[in-house]
Amino acid sequence: MQLKKIKIASLESKNNVFLAPLAGYTNAVFRKMCYELGAGLTYTEMVSAKGLVYGSEKTKELLAIPDGYNGIKACQIFGADPSVLERAACGEDLAPFDLIDINMGCPMPKIYNNGEGSALLNDFALAGKVISAVKKSGKAVSVKFRIGLTEDKIISAEFAKLCEDSGADMICVHGRTRDKIYSGAVDCGAIERAKNAVGIPVIANGGIFSSADAGKLIERTGADGVMIARGAMFRPWIFAKITGVEYDAKSLVERQLEETVKAYGERFACVYMRKMIAFYLKNKPNAAAIRARLMQAPTTDEVRLILNGIEF
Repeated sequence: MQLKKIKIASLESKNNVFLAPLAGYTNAVFRKMCYELGAGLTYTEMVSAKGLVYGSEKTKELLAIPDGYNGIKACQIFGADPSVLERAACGEDLAPFDLIDINMGCPMPKIYNNGEGSALLNDFALAGKVISAVKKSGKAVSVKFRIGLTEDKIISAEFAKLCEDSGADMICVHGRTRDKIYSGAVDCGAIERAKNAVGIPVIANGGIFSSADAGKLIERTGADGVMIARGAMFRPWIFAKITGVEYDAKSLVERQLEETVKAYGERFACVYMRKMIAFYLKNKPNAAAIRARLMQAPTTDEVRLILNGIEF
């Protein structure tokens, strides 16, 4: 795919290959690693606007910014009450961020049944008020959404236009409906229609696990860039593959482990890195046996020992 910078209001990304916000995964260390591997933009995990307004310390912890990170600082928030979202967007917790993304795509029942995430696709008027409210922060605003709730009602073009009219500076379109969760084919035509409906940058999301996948999604949708989610969980060096950055996978994972311990402590690092290395083992020889051992590792010392024996 052709690499290019993306203009987002007054901001400019270094390229058009982005890391998606991933709940439970895109912490500060992981975001920094992906940025150094070539990602043009990275987002925090999904953060509750209500949690920020009501002073939840656990919510605030998700907003950690990596030391030495010199890219665009972007966070993703979710909620359905415009006044709460406005307070969160204008509050001191989000003051360090340059760009706020609004989650209108999460398909999980816990979020959807609360009227948040992809549930906002049901209510254009409310979705527009949410975007306008966040825009009052004066920051650049993006919106991530799905092409519809079900395949018999694809609304990607109409919703894209609503986002632009409400003040969004960029949109990211996940090419699956809410009921598909993360399975099934990506509807490139629906993303293309969203792209053709607006003048702001459109980022395509869904089904990218290789450089070839990224190129095909751009070609088939006409999108300005791509956003990588699960593909980055399994192989964060996918960004290097696409952008041409040199890397050594083993060294990367070793450094990720050490920096995660330093940033979040022993217990978190042990649990988190067991999970991440298990992802990195996908399609590796003896992966099942190594995963079984890994998941029983009680300390990061044991995780290091297992990691030492893995060939990437």
